[in-house]
Amino acid sequence: MSFGIEAASYYVPSLYLEIKDLAEVRGIEPAKLEKGLGLHKMGFPDVHEDAATFAAEALLRLIKDYNINPGEVARIYLGTESALDAAKPTASYAMQMVEKVLEKEYGERCFKNCDVVDMTFACVGAVDALHNSLDFVRVNPGKKAIVIASDYAKYELASSGEYTQGGGAVALLISSQPDLLEIENQWGVATESVFDFFKPRRQYLKTDLADAPVSFPDKIEVFTDEPVFDGQYSNQCYQDRIREAYIHYKEITGRDKPYEDWRYLIFHLPYAFHGKRVFTEIYSLENGLSYETPEEQKIVAKSEDYLQFINSKIERTQRASSEIGNMYTASIFMALLSALQISYNEGEDLAGKEIGFLGYGSGSKSKVFAGKISSNWKSVVSKWDLFENLKNRTAISFDIYERLHRKQLVESVNRDHVGFGLDSIEFENPLSKGARYYTYKY
Repeated sequence: MSFGIEAASYYVPSLYLEIKDLAEVRGIEPAKLEKGLGLHKMGFPDVHEDAATFAAEALLRLIKDYNINPGEVARIYLGTESALDAAKPTASYAMQMVEKVLEKEYGERCFKNCDVVDMTFACVGAVDALHNSLDFVRVNPGKKAIVIASDYAKYELASSGEYTQGGGAVALLISSQPDLLEIENQWGVATESVFDFFKPRRQYLKTDLADAPVSFPDKIEVFTDEPVFDGQYSNQCYQDRIREAYIHYKEITGRDKPYEDWRYLIFHLPYAFHGKRVFTEIYSLENGLSYETPEEQKIVAKSEDYLQFINSKIERTQRASSEIGNMYTASIFMALLSALQISYNEGEDLAGKEIGFLGYGSGSKSKVFAGKISSNWKSVVSKWDLFENLKNRTAISFDIYERLHRKQLVESVNRDHVGFGLDSIEFENPLSKGARYYTYKY
């Protein structure tokens, strides 16, 4: 019996900012971002959107597109680092939203007997959710699980990470009927506790906060979406962990050069060109090339063999990222959707082909694994229309972008929005202060 991904769906915010607009305002040469990093558009959430609405949109589309009976779903595991609450899982918000929409067809609380939880380890959290859910269906082959990766990558204005922002969600149906991708049960893992990128609680003195309530303690802890990060150090941690996980994968599988057998290499993409940049070290090690000095690294990266390798096995995985930006936990799965959509559009038969995954999450951990494309993959991909849907988004001005970033807008930019949205937050009732309430607009 085989196990893996039976179906997949996604959601990307309807708003985007042209990267060249951001570059011009920030005094950056647009070509540095467009040609150097592969960035073209930045997907951005509207006023009513957050990680919970992203997840709910992807979940509802998955259920509707593939006629899934919610009663057959035993668990919904959400990978995110954009959680809305330190106790109540974001997955529970998404589940409740979708239950309300499905109520007429399936009755109240159609996910009543479903296990729901969040998993967090920066950008590899959804891979952890996938790993865990695959173990679950292997032990319970008659049951199905749904994995959702949902995130919003937000950085401080004018910071070095600002131009990599993005957001959205991908939902995967995991079962013993892997119509899209059969995933082997062999995982290379590498972990080290580091501070390359993290989101701590910041402390501020009460006297520094204007009009702070008397009841506040002398020191106030504040949590924000914007991370503390060291870009170059994080890149090095990424490279170190995927190398270690790849070597571990080779050890447990006994394979010589597994990447040579992979039709596509699927990376976590903090920016579109990141995967092809960090893989040069593994490529050099596998081919006996010297990689000690920056000059030698450039020689490898610009060699004809490596450029052909990128064009064949990586380039198609990057295209969606160029149009969306960093989706944190969802970026690795969007890279998969990107490659499969292009192969589908171009009439390539991928059945039986193997795909390799190199996931990374800051903090830091990497997981390397592989899967085989199923014979029914085209019936799954035919529902996506990924790049057509990306064309139908709404461009926003730089002024609107900054006001959205600062949370200065009250009404949604896209007033014709159809779907899930934040309706209100409770501020008065002390027993439910901070509770978030959502609605579905038809």
